[in-house]
Amino acid sequence: MPLAGSLVRYPIRAYRLTYRTKTPDGTETTASGAVLVPVGAGQLPVLSYQHGTLEPRSESQAPSYYATGSDVWSVVSVLASTGYVVSAPDYLGYGASKALPHPYEHAASLASSSADMLRATREFCQQQKVDVNQKNFLLGYSEGGYATMALHKLLEDKYATTLPVTASAPGAGAYHKTAFARYIMGATQPLNFLTTYVWVLRTYDRIYALNRPFSFYYQEPYATRLQADPFAPVPSEQSQLFAPGFRQAVLNNADAPLATALADNDIYDWKPRAPLALFHGTADDYVPFFNSQDAYDAMQKRGATQVELRPIPGGNHFTSATAYTLGAYAFIRQF
Repeated sequence: MPLAGSLVRYPIRAYRLTYRTKTPDGTETTASGAVLVPVGAGQLPVLSYQHGTLEPRSESQAPSYYATGSDVWSVVSVLASTGYVVSAPDYLGYGASKALPHPYEHAASLASSSADMLRATREFCQQQKVDVNQKNFLLGYSEGGYATMALHKLLEDKYATTLPVTASAPGAGAYHKTAFARYIMGATQPLNFLTTYVWVLRTYDRIYALNRPFSFYYQEPYATRLQADPFAPVPSEQSQLFAPGFRQAVLNNADAPLATALADNDIYDWKPRAPLALFHGTADDYVPFFNSQDAYDAMQKRGATQVELRPIPGGNHFTSATAYTLGAYAFIRQF
């Protein structure tokens, strides 16, 4: 890997961990993830790594499989080899819990499954006599950036003394769900991510018991096609995909149940106490830059003193990934 040779310091051991967590409806279940442990490195901090979007057909790329070519096998292993125990949750819907639907972009369950994996990782280290200190770093990009932001908030709300956040660096997450929905429904330009946004709507429809037919959200023939195959191709023009009544309801904020679901997943407006750096490509046309700008502005307004906005000039959602990884690593190394 480019640049890896200068970073690698220790060999690592990779483990597949299973642990208990809860589904969005509160049912206890078994989930899984990967733990990467540097060998011979002395006392170590823990890094919780939240992976990006994985469609069900790419389930074998989830961290616990440690598959050749996956990000945990490659770049995250390099990070571990610099001296971090890595906790990498699969999330619900992958690995040991692959029979469950993945709660895509659902803040609460992404956060809780990641927090429970972090707790399990520390318990595992204690059992295996791996010497870890109290530092917890949080990284993730795209859906992983969103999950990282949600995890940071949950840890400070619920685990401030037992799992204190040392620093976090979320990248390119869709933190402002309410504004993102309005952005999509008002867009006149092609949008290349509508297949994944269909997944967001399907997740919220299920978790918040909206129980609407596909025809409520989508025009034909896409309503019928998506009912048969949730990942069927869709047009990039939102006006061709979404039902006019649904689009207007979002733009006019006239759909109270959906508005409540979106607001429940807004994680941009709160006050983090630990250092937090928001990385985002300024030309991101997949998850627009305003998500990070809105988070930074809202956090500043609440008096957060250790929040930074780190724009990646001219970077889109995919070209920014390398700059994010190097920048986020440099950021957490300060602590």
